[in-house]
Amino acid sequence: MNDQIRVLVIDDQEHHAQAVAESLAKIGYECVVATSGQEGLRRIENEDFGVIISDLKMEGVDGLAILRKAKVELPHAEVVLVTGHGDIKSAVTALQSGAANYLVKPVDIGELRIVVEKAAEKHRLAQTNRELQKQIDEKFGFEGLVGNSPQMHGVLDRLKQIAPTDARILIQGETGTGKELVAKAIHVNSPRRNKPFVPLNCTALNENLLESELFGHEAGAFTGADRLRKGKFEYANGGTLFLDELGDMPLTLQSKLLRVLEDGQVYRIGGNEPIKVNVRVLSATHRDLEDAVAKGTFRQDLYFRLKVVTIALPPLRDRREDIILLAFHFMKEFSQRYGRNVTSIAAEIRRAFNTYDWPGNVRELKGVVESMVALDRDGELGIDDLPDATPLRKIPPGDGEVMGQQSLIGQPLEVVEAYYIQKALELANGNREEAAKMLKIGERTLYRKIKDYQLITKKRSTPVS
Repeated sequence: MNDQIRVLVIDDQEHHAQAVAESLAKIGYECVVATSGQEGLRRIENEDFGVIISDLKMEGVDGLAILRKAKVELPHAEVVLVTGHGDIKSAVTALQSGAANYLVKPVDIGELRIVVEKAAEKHRLAQTNRELQKQIDEKFGFEGLVGNSPQMHGVLDRLKQIAPTDARILIQGETGTGKELVAKAIHVNSPRRNKPFVPLNCTALNENLLESELFGHEAGAFTGADRLRKGKFEYANGGTLFLDELGDMPLTLQSKLLRVLEDGQVYRIGGNEPIKVNVRVLSATHRDLEDAVAKGTFRQDLYFRLKVVTIALPPLRDRREDIILLAFHFMKEFSQRYGRNVTSIAAEIRRAFNTYDWPGNVRELKGVVESMVALDRDGELGIDDLPDATPLRKIPPGDGEVMGQQSLIGQPLEVVEAYYIQKALELANGNREEAAKMLKIGERTLYRKIKDYQLITKKRSTPVS
């Protein structure tokens, strides 16, 4: 079983490297040969390998340097070092530094294959564990992006497609729609999940500070630069850099950002040496960048570089069927955080939430619910829990239940279904067996729909309308 395991053989004695590679290729391994330590480093930086076999003693870059590089660039790869009889002590040191095993020259082919197979099996096991974690991430990694509307289903489907890739993504949407949350979800569900996620708001700093934040600076580069400072690109190396409100970036910095995207290297302010970086760039803006390009305030070439894929987040007022679902989600989150036992939302509050246009979008809704949970005394979010300054207090109370049913007109089938399942649960006082009988569906079907629609099953629970 040598599936998907690539082996890198590094040795400055080419005949020995070729002999090792050929012996492993005969039993099914895909082998790549590097005939110097420097070439080996380049391969490790740019390619993926499951097992690395390196000579310990080489000119310039030795096996220990290869081991250190592999631990940074390919942390899941297994490294086997090859040493002479007189270097056993160095080999033991290498084992203590993280090498999987070592072999003594002249290498016995049978022993080589056994050692490599053990290393490959260890790599496969780690790969399997990562795949299982990926499945968990795919199931739970987007849980912060709550929504059952067609718009959000479309966003989630698109995110699941592009998150595992390395494509640059431009996230567009009004302020408060959750652009950074989407960027984090993309990172968590990508192969870069174990490397840094670094956010930077482009409107929070003036041009000089923003340049320093992005690219770093050398000591003495300008007044106050008393020591070397790495920029966000360096800090995010191997991971994801999220540039929020990119549309507000000055034109001079846009050209420097474009150069980094094209060359994959940065120059610190005051520095002359390029620093290679491997960073996935995600960006977001509430501005119309096409309009900005037309007006000359945003570079067209940078715009095309950043929008390999575009994600458009709808405002909350355009997905009203998600409002109560989000409200329950935040109610649960803040109840746990503040140690409160808040289990329901009053009908008049549900109506007010559904009627309000939420100019601040999800962020505003989250803030309102947090405040209400913090103020609540009776376990139900009601009018008395609303913050004093919120415009929600100006909405007439009306008949919440009647309005809740009227709001179903024109809604998707799943919203209507969720509403009446919730009502059956209320009438059955949370008894799922009784509710299933009322609805004339099987209990398993009911359990599945409760989970799918994230319904509340406790006594006095409220419908998702």
